[in-house]
Amino acid sequence: MAGSEAAAAAAAQEAEMDPDFSGGGGGGPSFEFAFNSVNFSDRVLRIEVVAGDDDDDDDHAPGSSRDGGAGSLSDWARHRKRRREELLKEKESEAVMPDQINCKVEPEECDAYEENQEEPVAMMDDSPPSVGPDGDDGPSMDSPWSGGVSTPVLRVKNIYISSAILAAKSPFFFKLFSNGMKESDERQATLRITDSEENALMELLSFMYSGKLTSTDPTLLLDILMAADKFEVVSCMRYCSQLLTSLTMTTESALLYLDLPCSISMAAAVQPLTDAAKEYLSNKYKDLTKFQDEVMNIPLAGIEAILSSNDLQVASEDAIYDFLIRWARAQYPKSEERREILSSRLLPLVRFSHMTCRKLRKVLICTDLDHEQATKCVTEALLYKADAPHRQRALAADVTTCRKFAERAYKYRPLKVVEFDRPYPQCIAYLDLKREECSRLFPSGRMYSQAFHLAGQGFFLSAHCNMEQQSTFYCFGLFLGMQEKGSISVTVDYEFAARTRPSGEFVSKYKGNYTFTGGKAVGYRNLFAIPWSTFMADDSLFFLDGVLHLRAELTIKQPTV
Repeated sequence: MAGSEAAAAAAAQEAEMDPDFSGGGGGGPSFEFAFNSVNFSDRVLRIEVVAGDDDDDDDHAPGSSRDGGAGSLSDWARHRKRRREELLKEKESEAVMPDQINCKVEPEECDAYEENQEEPVAMMDDSPPSVGPDGDDGPSMDSPWSGGVSTPVLRVKNIYISSAILAAKSPFFFKLFSNGMKESDERQATLRITDSEENALMELLSFMYSGKLTSTDPTLLLDILMAADKFEVVSCMRYCSQLLTSLTMTTESALLYLDLPCSISMAAAVQPLTDAAKEYLSNKYKDLTKFQDEVMNIPLAGIEAILSSNDLQVASEDAIYDFLIRWARAQYPKSEERREILSSRLLPLVRFSHMTCRKLRKVLICTDLDHEQATKCVTEALLYKADAPHRQRALAADVTTCRKFAERAYKYRPLKVVEFDRPYPQCIAYLDLKREECSRLFPSGRMYSQAFHLAGQGFFLSAHCNMEQQSTFYCFGLFLGMQEKGSISVTVDYEFAARTRPSGEFVSKYKGNYTFTGGKAVGYRNLFAIPWSTFMADDSLFFLDGVLHLRAELTIKQPTV
């Protein structure tokens, strides 16, 4: 016995040096021959199987444990979706009837699968096991560890184990075999589990010997993953994570993977799985406008994954802010809870530095937000807008700040706008386009800017690749449009300019005067008076460090009609 304890201690020391100190997953020696073999074991593991709560039936993977058949991951997802919908209805009813006394548990208590991750029940016992021919004991109604409450034990399994092997794979089992084992005749350890965990635990124990699993069914793999988390078998968690990552992903499964209640110390083992789930969601819902109704029903973890992406295709950052406010109001009817979620989880996803000043003003008066936090976000955004371009690029590229300042794949390109009230209403709009963005315009593409305002009217810029008027070659065009449709008309003096090498100064390219009515646009089809191929050439005069810098100056000298 002393030799076994010494081996377990040595294995545990190795575990402390390396979190993944097992040879599981096919990467080390296999002890499959020793599993449940009396000849290669020094102890007996008594597994008491008790009935689980009704909620466990909903939240454990169908078919993986309790049903005994092939389950469906989508069934499990639907169980959890129904539970979320029930919680949302409870929230809404509580919001409508604040004075009603109710005994509803809090949301985190409702989700049994998430929160039933208590410490495994384990005990050492010095009485010799009574093992039948098949290794099972008969049913029992009480136990010395039931806290005085009679708990029906459905069945008992006795498994011959090697304490050294289990301790080498799991800190939980190392602690179990290190405590209360001073006398040599203490040969039995007892675990109590629910019947929904039985299949997963047996697979886990087998894995600790062989480094293999007998099934690739995703529902059973999830149960094994949760058992591995519960008993601290990091190598099995990592192996399950790898197998699940290799399977076809769906929205339902991705949301499940993001919702796994793994302990913080074990989270690194499933990081590849959660990363794959986030990537799947961000790719599927890249075009947020197209899937907006569907995304409104996605829970918080999914929303965070989608809106963390740089490749999100949205009209503008204003649209993301508006969406998050609508989503939060729909998912969290209680104002205090909504404000907390917005403050701690959602606002960090918004890139305020790329929002329009018009929308930033609305952020400051939004009652759903903490005013102090909103003021800080808006102030930081305005300071970024006023910063030098090289500083802005540095912030967007820095790994510690890129989530705040990097541009997404906006459908409407961000602008910098400077406004003047005197002597006439005037504004100067700066539009920067990358070479690759211009390249994608060929042969007939268009790219629109965000809206900007002058004298109460909304305007926008649009860059085109189009045929020259004589239809002899393609060229770059720039146009100015007015948003509002209707009977309003306004006369605008405008000038287009672009930075030009070698000086890097803005050079005027086109001037004009136009009376706008809503929905109309004016501009120049060939802004630089050169073919598209010359405009895009490596030695082009108009790209400075791969960026085309455009400027539009607007002045209203006549009153709006």
